[in-house]
Amino acid sequence: MAETPFPEDVHPRPRYLPIAEHGLIGDLRSVALVGTNGTIDWYCTPSFDAPSVFAALLDAERGGRFELAAAVPARAKQFYFPDTNVLITRFFTDDGVGEVQDFMPVTSDSAAGAGEAGRHRLIRRVVCVRGTVPFRVLVAPRFDYGAAPHTLSTMGGTVVFESAERSLALISTVDLECDDRDARADFKLGEGESAVFALDQVGDEVIPRGCAHAEAEHQFNATVAYWRRWLHQSRYRGRWREMVHRSALTLKLLCYAPTGAIVAAPTTSLPEQLGGERNWDYRYVWVRDAAFAVYALLRLGFAGEAEAFMRFLTTHVSPCDTGGSAPPLQIMYGIDGRPDLPERELPHLEGHLGSAPVRVGNAAADQLQLDIYGALIDSIYLYDKWAQPISSCQWDDVCKLVDWVCAHWDQPDEGVWETRGGRKNFTYSRLMCWVAIERAIRLANHRGLPADLPRWRQARDTIYRRIMDRSWSERRCAFVQHEGGDVLDASLLMMPLAKFIAPTDPKWLSTLDALTEDLVSDSLVYRYDPQASPDGLRGDEGTFSICSFWYVEALVRAGRLDEARLAFEKMLTYANHLGLYAEEIGRTGEQQGNFPQAFTHLSLISAAFNLDRALG
Repeated sequence: MAETPFPEDVHPRPRYLPIAEHGLIGDLRSVALVGTNGTIDWYCTPSFDAPSVFAALLDAERGGRFELAAAVPARAKQFYFPDTNVLITRFFTDDGVGEVQDFMPVTSDSAAGAGEAGRHRLIRRVVCVRGTVPFRVLVAPRFDYGAAPHTLSTMGGTVVFESAERSLALISTVDLECDDRDARADFKLGEGESAVFALDQVGDEVIPRGCAHAEAEHQFNATVAYWRRWLHQSRYRGRWREMVHRSALTLKLLCYAPTGAIVAAPTTSLPEQLGGERNWDYRYVWVRDAAFAVYALLRLGFAGEAEAFMRFLTTHVSPCDTGGSAPPLQIMYGIDGRPDLPERELPHLEGHLGSAPVRVGNAAADQLQLDIYGALIDSIYLYDKWAQPISSCQWDDVCKLVDWVCAHWDQPDEGVWETRGGRKNFTYSRLMCWVAIERAIRLANHRGLPADLPRWRQARDTIYRRIMDRSWSERRCAFVQHEGGDVLDASLLMMPLAKFIAPTDPKWLSTLDALTEDLVSDSLVYRYDPQASPDGLRGDEGTFSICSFWYVEALVRAGRLDEARLAFEKMLTYANHLGLYAEEIGRTGEQQGNFPQAFTHLSLISAAFNLDRALG
């Protein structure tokens, strides 16, 4: 648990908490980030990719926030209610102990899209557990990323914040003072006393509704029961159960229940380097990330999420028959399946700790990344193996994809890391094209499905020979990032994981040693050296956490179990106080990039699963 001193001045100028000093709550439609100081400084409603109403994480002055904390100096600690996504922030003062229970109600009905789902309710329940504690609350929404004005009105004790596109209703069991934009209050609770603040989205179809103590208690219990029922499906009984289950609960929070989509991360523009330009919007469905997430959840026994994602693919992103060189899939889509994700900057926001630009949308949607076909078809293969047999319509879609890959695998692309420095013949892209064809051949043989197997086998074998011949560097004694180069790349850790090469093959062991020497720092792994392989962007970046967990798996499969276990245990020390990870780890162990990151958590699950199995 994190411990954060509350400043002596109870009216401090808003500050930026480190990225790691946050917990996550959500309702399978959107999420909120809650700081260890009790402030919600990131919240979009009604969906992951909707404009923010609280975004102080990206601009402390203009972004908007929901503060709720002890009104006197206090130490703060934060933890999750066991086996749930209900977050508790405790404040320890000289005269008592109080806590804020943060959650977004979710039950079986609301997860399926019925009941109270349209309310998009966020509940903050304050309880004094010992002595007496004074509290202070400030609710200061700033709509449309802080760009849209709003008005404030009161209706029978309910405060309504209304902008042109969105309206929120604040229901409170304590009296609030309001000006023309914000609501605030100071109040004191004695031992056993509580207060409730509920923030609802309202509109023509959803009207403000009270939230008394009894209703808050009921919704708290229902939400706890939902998360525990869901987690009970897990088949994982290994050594790292707490971390694996926290990762599973985090991945579940990144699922969008109405469509089955899985977002890469719930935030935008959290910097990969302070002061740099590597700030991206991750609130969308990357085919690659979502496919890997399906693999991780299936490993643990969560077939429902895999089924929902397959339904998303079938309903929203079935491959088009281009009849030419245009790819049948984009690399990413909106959570509703929309293909257009125009990227723009928000110059009125200063960015986290001044790290502009803040971006919404993502221009990488237009890139060519051939690896997505391998990730997707591998997840379909595993879904068929561990969950439900593939349908005839799904098989038709797979055939379209594989036929296209057979015809176009040899063209340069932007690669898995979405570089903006021009297309190259990336080895990882070739590798995952091989995976796409190889897994489809397995499926066809296993199910007796119709396929142009002679063509598929020829293409698969040609890719294999191409990688062995052109992606191997005699000088480095290693497989390299792209054909004709000598740069190493951590994505190649996937070679034995994807069963392209034996994990004890001499060429692979030589590659593993080279990667260890060039890209590994402690247990942390850099993606590549941007100085040796320019990616079209300024600045440096931290180590990439998915690569660190891939490294653990590669060590496991090579039989180097002591090294693997030590690397894994070290990686666990880089998690935040709640077991959450961003995309990258900085030089001094700080979390960098969007937070939390699906890529990191799904790779933690896979590494733990395979390390457990190897240790016996």
